[in-house]
Amino acid sequence: MQIGCPKEIKPQEFRVGLTPAAAAEAAAHGHQVLVEAGAGLGAGFPDEDYLAAGARIAPDAAAIYGDCDLIVKVKEPQPAERAMLRRGQVLFAYLHLAPDPEQARDLLACGVTAIAYETVTDARGALPLLAPMSEVAGRLAPQVGAWALQKANGGRGVLLGGVPGVGPANVLIIGGGVVGAAAARVAVGMGANVTVMDRSLPRLSWLDDNFMGKLATRHASAAATAELVQAADMVVGAVLVPGAATPKLLSRAALATMPRGAVLVDVAIDQGGCFETSRPTTHQDPIYEVDGVIHYCVANMPGAVARTSTQALGNATLPFLLALADKGWRRALVDDAHLRAGLSTHEGQLTSPPVGEALGMAAITPDQLLAG
Repeated sequence: MQIGCPKEIKPQEFRVGLTPAAAAEAAAHGHQVLVEAGAGLGAGFPDEDYLAAGARIAPDAAAIYGDCDLIVKVKEPQPAERAMLRRGQVLFAYLHLAPDPEQARDLLACGVTAIAYETVTDARGALPLLAPMSEVAGRLAPQVGAWALQKANGGRGVLLGGVPGVGPANVLIIGGGVVGAAAARVAVGMGANVTVMDRSLPRLSWLDDNFMGKLATRHASAAATAELVQAADMVVGAVLVPGAATPKLLSRAALATMPRGAVLVDVAIDQGGCFETSRPTTHQDPIYEVDGVIHYCVANMPGAVARTSTQALGNATLPFLLALADKGWRRALVDDAHLRAGLSTHEGQLTSPPVGEALGMAAITPDQLLAG
């Protein structure tokens, strides 16, 4: 099979969909690998590394989309990229379709078979291709929040860990999953006063056991959220509904109760965000202010640490990539229910019911598609 890896064109996105190590594995399986010139430079992988791995270098994206059967990316295809996709081609990438009706319509119109990293599952019901980037974004969240808290950036001028005689910042993390736990680990390490909220009592118990009293846990409710945000210097939104739009857990009215210069870090912005006032931003222009509260809503946070992120993502995606290339998409999905859960569109048919519900579109399940 001809596997293609284009250069990412989303603003300030430095990751790449295929590492040289993954290209070498695919080549060893007998596949042809085509990488766009300069695609890996942002992650520290020059074209020479791909050539040494057995890949070929394409002069531009048109050569990738025109010649390759399987397109491997990081972020969702931008409008110019979607115009080059076609029926009979497989796209393997993060898609986040629930808050993006325009992308959904374009993928359906071009007929591509699109498989979303973020809804591929594993035997534990977890999301193995989302988890590495959730770890990265979670660990980044307190760092970028601490930066936004600096007075020069519009924040309260509060040091996350405090100093002797002056207390630390109050950090509220909404969601105790992969993102929330990773954010808590860094925030605790920076000396902040950390509280994590979650609806799952077993998850709260796990957090309490693993952090050994170094953070507080609270069962998530509207009342508890309203109480805790009033004293929060930083709130990290770390909730996820797989494949679906994120619920709005903090209203604009709640902002009025927060300290002026407090910071919101919305890690869930890829799925629409979990704060009513959230809107996507970029690394180039990452923050904005609403009612005196600073918002950090960068939609591709892991792109800031592109080399680490690319390697972590490549480790996770490689087995699935090889299965798609070795077997073809249909056999690979028939053989693996977890990969099958990632199927989002095929030849004009939406195959993700959560996306269909979010966008008001008709959808069938991947199982129904394959049975048909």
